[in-house]
Amino acid sequence: MHEIEPYFNWRHLYVSSEDERSPFYDREYSEFEYTDQVYNYVLHPQWDNIGSPTLFLKILYTDYDEGYTIIELIGEWNDAIHNDIMTLKRDIIEHLIYEGIDKFILIGENVLNFHYSDDCYYEEWFDELEDGYIALVNFHDHVVREFNEIHLDQYFVLGGDLEDISWRTYAPKQFFKRIDGYVQKRLSI
Repeated sequence: MHEIEPYFNWRHLYVSSEDERSPFYDREYSEFEYTDQVYNYVLHPQWDNIGSPTLFLKILYTDYDEGYTIIELIGEWNDAIHNDIMTLKRDIIEHLIYEGIDKFILIGENVLNFHYSDDCYYEEWFDELEDGYIALVNFHDHVVREFNEIHLDQYFVLGGDLEDISWRTYAPKQFFKRIDGYVQKRLSI
């Protein structure tokens, strides 16, 4: 896992540590010190620690005018033991909602597992978005099945075309337009 870096080809367009409105503003990163790990696997130092021992992320792009953010995740999403959704919601999501973000695109191809606890924070997050949404992109099939089996899918837009997108081939605004178009189409059915 130490070789898996957050996607960096949009850094010329957005860097969360340089964004005064970002929860990671002014954070400094090392290229050489590997301090975080998920279980016995060391993580690349460019990932952001959110206070969970198993779930890390990187805000790849945020557009305050359009009200969206693109977040890449890595690790194990563990609500059962670490209450990762509470940490994510309270420390990152609420900050972004306060800044006007109501459309969240979460990229989950590096989320290895999901362990459920309850849906309180998911419901709260969903309810606070009004006209926004939470879209899950490229999550593994077994993780999507877990979300569906416990009915968390009612809070997310997931599955279907969102599970196999070559998102790295897009510029961030193009990627958002594709996801937003898909979400709007699904919501109008």
